[in-house]
Amino acid sequence: MDPELEAFIPLFPRADLTDPVIERKSFAELATAIPVPDIADMEIEDRTVPADPEVTVRIYRPHRTRGAVVWSHGGGFVMGDVDTEHPWAIRLADASGAMVISVGYRLAPEHRFPAALDDVYAVVAWAAEHAAELGIDPERIAVGGHSAGAGIAAAVALRARDRQGPRIRFQLLNQPSLDDRQETWSARNFTDTPWMNRDKVTAAWRHYLGSTPASPHAAPARAADLSGLPPAYIATAELCPNRDEDIGYALRLLEAGVSVELHQWPGTFHGSQAILSAEVSQRQIAELAAALRRALAE
Repeated sequence: MDPELEAFIPLFPRADLTDPVIERKSFAELATAIPVPDIADMEIEDRTVPADPEVTVRIYRPHRTRGAVVWSHGGGFVMGDVDTEHPWAIRLADASGAMVISVGYRLAPEHRFPAALDDVYAVVAWAAEHAAELGIDPERIAVGGHSAGAGIAAAVALRARDRQGPRIRFQLLNQPSLDDRQETWSARNFTDTPWMNRDKVTAAWRHYLGSTPASPHAAPARAADLSGLPPAYIATAELCPNRDEDIGYALRLLEAGVSVELHQWPGTFHGSQAILSAEVSQRQIAELAAALRRALAE
């Protein structure tokens, strides 16, 4: 493990997701402890997107932007909102120059699959339809997210392809949750890794799916055909249960003719980029922003 990250492990809570309501409070407290950059010249606006039900979004507008990413927060499908994602959304917008539309999707287990997918997909469709009002190019809309949010973003790309929905230019997937089956080496063996381990992954999928059998739009790794999907940047953490399913998904995208940039970060664990003092975390965040900036360039 990266020694700068290892020093912080005793400070990480050992949550097990047994009671998502309790864990949401702890997750929010962790998020509020992360410093927020002072971006005086960035416009930030809270809005609701008309859908059934309405979806809360927070829009970050760097000046002179023409591209946008619809961004889904992490939190194991059961935690997080636009407030917990605020420190990361503002960094992504500032460093990439893209508009970030952060989505407050409905959480499991109160709202199981496909509620979160429906919410994020509705925001993508809304952004494409209202591109002129938002001041963005409808041909330069990406989807992205972290962890569970990245898995939802990948599912949105699949649904948009399957339904001939809004055109998505790019997928920005950071440590995505893609496969409920947990059959890979990393999923089977990482039982005591920091922050995210096999038991937490199992609980997250159980809360998200309930008794509903997993479909490709719930767990994108189950999709038989990955052709025709948008180009992707996929980042993985070495000591993360999701690592091997993410690498496998990247390889399958390549085999299906989809352009992919895959970055495996050595010595890191799931969510460790929140440790901002570590040099590797700073590089991870910078790379995510740079990949988005390249993808949405003229």
